[in-house]
Amino acid sequence: MQGYYVRKNMLGADGDFITSPEISQVFGELLGVWIVSEWMGAGRPEQLQLVELGPGRGSLAADILRVFSQLQSVVGGASVSVHLVEVSPALSRLQAETLTGKRNMEASSEDDPVYRHGETAARVSVSWYRLLEDVPAAFSIFVAHEFFDALPIHKFQRTEKGWREVLVDIEPADPDRLRFVVAPTPTLASSTLVQADERRDHVEVCAEGGVIVQQLARRIEEEGGAALIADYGHDGTGTDTLRGFKGHQLHDVLSTPGSADLTADVDFSFLRRMAGGGVACLGPVTQSMFLKNMGIDVRMQVLLRNCSDPSTRKQLISSYDMLTNPSKMGERFHFFSLLHPSRLGVPKKPQGLKLEKKSPAPLPVAGFTELGF
Repeated sequence: MQGYYVRKNMLGADGDFITSPEISQVFGELLGVWIVSEWMGAGRPEQLQLVELGPGRGSLAADILRVFSQLQSVVGGASVSVHLVEVSPALSRLQAETLTGKRNMEASSEDDPVYRHGETAARVSVSWYRLLEDVPAAFSIFVAHEFFDALPIHKFQRTEKGWREVLVDIEPADPDRLRFVVAPTPTLASSTLVQADERRDHVEVCAEGGVIVQQLARRIEEEGGAALIADYGHDGTGTDTLRGFKGHQLHDVLSTPGSADLTADVDFSFLRRMAGGGVACLGPVTQSMFLKNMGIDVRMQVLLRNCSDPSTRKQLISSYDMLTNPSKMGERFHFFSLLHPSRLGVPKKPQGLKLEKKSPAPLPVAGFTELGF
């Protein structure tokens, strides 16, 4: 367990990149509103599990929980718990500090699927897992923010002899350097992961991401809930997107392996295909569109109207611009969602899901329509 994401805290001004929850708490608040909206749209189940994949410093989960506390009159009837899927011991300690302070402890056995457990000041249970499959089966809202882009990918190149996988090799003239090479013959990956009707000449496939989406889809279909994925990405048009970041600057992906953040744009068309027909897929829509549909403009107007400190006002305006400006994060990031079919009006009740005696008519899906929430 010596990988880049396991060994260090790579987030923030002193790390290699900054994520949206670190820029403004408004981002997390709007995602919290989205979760409450989907919980209501599902008929207000008695149990609500917030499951976050790759939760960073825990800032996003903290902002979401703050929304829950502010909407206590709405969600107070549900049993709320937080479940964090995190492989990094260093980041889990940061998350625990953010969410629980000192009210947490590590498991006594390394074999325990819950390797850390605690509770927030409001007595919300928080559990940490290394694997998604260890999270208890129940109605869950899954959040994956800048998670899928960090998963490993296979790279493929179209050649005169068919699809070939792009591999990493040692540079013959300099054994200390690495290089990309095109496999001379088909590999198992190039024979199975590229679609027969693929028109691009260069393709990146995240097989691990496909497996995780299948897990999410199966759980949503069986237990109810939804998944919200926010990431760099495209809808089946991207080609060579693998890149590295170190100290907030672009970095050669083959230089000093393990010292930089490696990322590749998420192919949402691939995730849609892997999700299968048991769930409904919405998006991708740009981050700017999603946040505006969620009411970020109104929220910022309220904050600015109630803010008299010039430096704070400047920071609010700057964060809004960073999140929504098309040339910054506004169109670089996209939102994609998996929903149970019944959420969109298909009369199929998931097994074990406890709904109100009379389920309401389907609500518009917040963030993905101009109606917002």
